[in-house]
Amino acid sequence: MKTPYKNIYGVLKLNRFVVLAVVLVSGLTTCVAVLAVVKLHKDSLNKAFMINTEGHVIPLKLAEQREHQKVELLSHLEQFHRYFYHLDASNFEKHLDKALWLGDSSVDALYKQKRADGVYNRLLQYSLIQKVLRIESIIQTQTEPYTFRTTTVFEINRGSVVDTYRLETSGNLVHVDRHFPNNPHGLLITNYFENKLQKLEAFTNE
Repeated sequence: MKTPYKNIYGVLKLNRFVVLAVVLVSGLTTCVAVLAVVKLHKDSLNKAFMINTEGHVIPLKLAEQREHQKVELLSHLEQFHRYFYHLDASNFEKHLDKALWLGDSSVDALYKQKRADGVYNRLLQYSLIQKVLRIESIIQTQTEPYTFRTTTVFEINRGSVVDTYRLETSGNLVHVDRHFPNNPHGLLITNYFENKLQKLEAFTNE
């Protein structure tokens, strides 16, 4: 006898097929989404930055960043020492403001001490020009914080007299968040000290 209703078993089979198909498609979609997120995460971890020959920060692979880590550490130290010690009446405020972004409270304390001692007032009063001639740094890069020792040779032009000095400084370097353009290297100088200042009788910038 014919009936307008479909066989109940046929309906159940169709429903089961539809449910299985939906589950399989959902599972496949979820797997693809998870794999895409994992790949994106790995790609983001493999991205880092380095300093090129012109001093610009550019992206590169993590393996390459390890190879160029020392270059970036040296660049940060050179940038700081030039800002902190290459001074004249026209640029000292701008240079010191930039230098303070590159160090912690130990750098700020040294700046305040120099200001209290009248170093910057004398720079203005006598129109002195303090010019950095050479910067050389030695860095331990095995473990963070990275220790460094830097030798900075600079001259002070007093008009008729030019005196040359060698300054030895030391401290540590740690990674922090990059801040463009104030701290593009993402490094911070800590435990900073001026260890020794020596006047040079004769100097050639070789």
